[in-house]
Amino acid sequence: MQVTRHKVYEDKNSTLSASFAKFAAMILYKTNEEVELMQISALLVSDTLAEVAKILKPGITTLEIDRLANEFIMDNGAVPSFYNYNGFPFHIITSVNDVVVHGFPSKDELKDGDIISVDVGTIKNGFHGDHAYTFIIGEVSPEILNLVKTTKESLFLGIKEAVVGKRIGDISAAIQSHNEKQGYGVVRDLVGHGLGKEMHEDPQVPNYGRRGTGLLLRENLVMAIEPMINMGKKDVFLDEDGWTIRTADGSMSVHFEHDVCVKKGEALILSNYAPIEAAEKRNSNLNTSYY
Repeated sequence: MQVTRHKVYEDKNSTLSASFAKFAAMILYKTNEEVELMQISALLVSDTLAEVAKILKPGITTLEIDRLANEFIMDNGAVPSFYNYNGFPFHIITSVNDVVVHGFPSKDELKDGDIISVDVGTIKNGFHGDHAYTFIIGEVSPEILNLVKTTKESLFLGIKEAVVGKRIGDISAAIQSHNEKQGYGVVRDLVGHGLGKEMHEDPQVPNYGRRGTGLLLRENLVMAIEPMINMGKKDVFLDEDGWTIRTADGSMSVHFEHDVCVKKGEALILSNYAPIEAAEKRNSNLNTSYY
């Protein structure tokens, strides 16, 4: 779940709840032991997303996916981070096509040609895991394949910058540059965030910015880095349900997210896409041709 609350989002139609404006006042660096506990939570999210990858197909509803994910998380001794968070009424987030983030699971069936971002959070051992993956159902245009590919690539380019001595702006600039070279819109109104005992901690991690600016990165800062990239323009709007955020021009949007710990030399990725990708490749209903 993104830190909409870190930046009160406004447009001509609506304003997010003032409760989103509240956030942690200080950056909390983790001990090595805490990082290990956080990795357990993050890997449970990865395993949950792998379970989702096994069942995605045309005709399934996102409400069914929500039920499966909740059962899997609970069966593994954790609880969903998102359920009832500031009143959010579901266990996971399912954002389809032009939905950027915060999409509600529903009785609507997925169909061939849809793309869906599934965002999952868990709480285990007192710490949160929180990351997301975008799946492609069936056949889509080469333009959509490239959007998914480029967004995913930009996540890892951002992660490469999450090392001791770099700055937040280095992460942001790497993500922004890679996507804007392709002509895509980099969402400004939602950002990544720190992670720990609270799902949303400082610092904010924008997907746009200038190198050499922002917070100096220190060891054992844990962040959720999450590019949210639109096929069209960067602008978004808040739907009538008060949660769902869509592209203003109706274009497709893609969202990938990893939990990352700042280290010397090379960032430690606490979450793991390998089991998700393995399940994705085994599911003939999912399109992995952009790999």
